[in-house]
Parts: sequence; structure tokens; C-alpha cells
Amino acid sequence: MSAFAPVNLTDLAGVIHLHSQYSFDGRAKMAEIIAAANGCGCDFLMLTDHSTLQARQEGWEGWHNGTLLMVGEEIAPRFNHYLAFGLPEAIGAVDRSPQECIDRVREGGGIGFIAHPDHEGTALFHVKPYPWTAWSVAGYTGLGIWDFMTDWQKGLTGYLTAIASYVCPALFLRGPSAVTLARWDELTQKRPVVGIGELDNHDTPMPVAGLTFSVFSFARVLRLIRTHLLVDPLTGNAEKDKALLFDALKRGRAYVALDYFRSAKGFSVILTEGERSATMGDEFHLRREAMLQVVLPHRARIRVIRNGAFFRQGEGKTLSAAIDKPGVYRVEGACKVFGRYRPWIFSNPVYVVRD
Repeated sequence: MSAFAPVNLTDLAGVIHLHSQYSFDGRAKMAEIIAAANGCGCDFLMLTDHSTLQARQEGWEGWHNGTLLMVGEEIAPRFNHYLAFGLPEAIGAVDRSPQECIDRVREGGGIGFIAHPDHEGTALFHVKPYPWTAWSVAGYTGLGIWDFMTDWQKGLTGYLTAIASYVCPALFLRGPSAVTLARWDELTQKRPVVGIGELDNHDTPMPVAGLTFSVFSFARVLRLIRTHLLVDPLTGNAEKDKALLFDALKRGRAYVALDYFRSAKGFSVILTEGERSATMGDEFHLRREAMLQVVLPHRARIRVIRNGAFFRQGEGKTLSAAIDKPGVYRVEGACKVFGRYRPWIFSNPVYVVRD
């Protein structure tokens, strides 16, 4: 992919991986989810009910008062869950290997993402682990680098902690696991692998002491782990706009953010050399020396990662770094909340190659 001038791109913040009443383990009605998304300022939702596209069949896909709903599915055997989008029919997970599922998605013209790759569950509340184990596979578009449920459940080490984290889950999120980030960094040095954020919310009813609690209502969590997509100008036509979002997602023009404390809209990563520019997800052909410019909407600690290792760090709303070596460059941002730096932004890489 040649470098381009990253202008006129719209930053859309949305939620990938969520479940409705059409999943066997979901209960929220579509109207309720959409109302919550409207109230939380979600530009898009990518629904992933288990092995079904029923929400599309019943006419829910499309624009709803500023929120574009796109219907995919979660292919969910015991292990190796896979998120599939852009398919005319559901695939399901009966008697298919992970590679077969990936191949079916590709052959159907869709895109797919390894879901919650390092999910550990929680023994305290009898939640089983659902990790991805089949790492010899090929052909997937990307993987989830930060999943709300994986992160939140990992911190449920005692009942008092569980109560506190239920009241304010955002304060207990630790960010993507080191294992997941290290694997992603290793994979991206071999080929582009798109990193996304996942919510994986089911609005699960949980009985406690004779009372039933919602874990979690969508109105409470749709400001948590979001994926931001940098898309070409929208048209207002649902089918055309869906194609624009899928294209941005496939190309990795995306970053993941915890939008609860600070909105990440306005974040950008641009690499320039002369009149040539590139942004997240792009391949950039380096000739001599390029300038990496990172801009954030709020003050933060900014770290640039090259090939999985620390490259540069600064604090503020901007950071500039000269780039004179090829490599895979991505950015992390941490914002200070209640006196402590908290994980905020994780960008997809710019892939720099020597001309």
C-alpha cells in the first residue's frame, strides 16, 4: 500500500463484540442496546451474537439516530472464538477447525478477528477460560488486543474487590495484557495484523443474596473499551457507510481507547517525509528520514513502540520523533486520573519499510 495524505478522515468511536437477546447467553433487546448507544455517543456498534445473524434478518442493521449498527457473529466453540463480519449467512461452529472457520470467512468475502485471545475467566465466580489456542492458523484479519470482560474478570480476586469493580469498572481496568501485546507485536513484524478493542458484554443476570444484578447493562459499559475507526466521509447510506467502516477496519486505520474518563477523539499518528504521509495501518516507504507526529486531545504520557520495544516517550498533548529506520511503530497513551496514570489509547502500527 503506498503512502497517502491522511486528510479528511472522520474519527468514529464504536463498540465491537457485544451480545443481544439473540445469543443463548444474552438478554438485552435491540431497542435497549441502540438507545444506550445513542445515549453514550457510540457512532457504531458491531453486534456479534453467537452463530446467528438474526438481528439483520429482523431488520436492525443500519443507521439508528446517529449510531450505525452492523451485524456479525461470534463463532464460538469451546475454545478459539472468532468474530466474523461482512458475510451473507452465519457460519456457526459445528465440527469446524479454527482454520476452517477462518477460511470460510475469507472465502465468503468477510473479515475476521481472533476474540479475547488470552481470556482467563475467574475461578471466584466459576467463569471458565475461553482463550485462543490455535496459533498455527493463518488468514485472519486481526485480533482483540484489549477486551473489557477479560480485563475486568482478571481483577475479581475477592468479594470486596468484585463489589468495588462492579460499582466502577473503569477504575479497575489494567489495559491489554502484556502477553497479548507481546504476541501482537511479534505477529505484526511478519505481516499486518489489525488490533481491535472488544466489549464482550452480555448483560448477564447474576443472583446474589436473593437479588439479581445486571452484569452489565449496556448503558453502563458502552463508554469503556471502544475501537476508533478513521474513515472516509460518510454518505448517510447504511450499506455504503458500512463498506467504509469495514474498509477502514480491514486496513488497520484504527486505535483502541478507554473513552470513559477522557474521550480519545482527535488522537492521530501521522508519519511524513517530504510530501508523503501515512497513518495507522499504512505501509510507509522510508527514503532518508521521516517525522512521526503524535497528537492527543488531552495531556497524557505518550510512548512509541518499535518492533515491540520501547522507542520514545514524552508527556503532553504532542510528541514528535525522527524515524530513520524501518520497523513497526505503534503508540500508547496513558492519561492521569485521580493521581494515577491509567491505560487510555493503543494505536495500530505504521509499517515502515526501506525504499
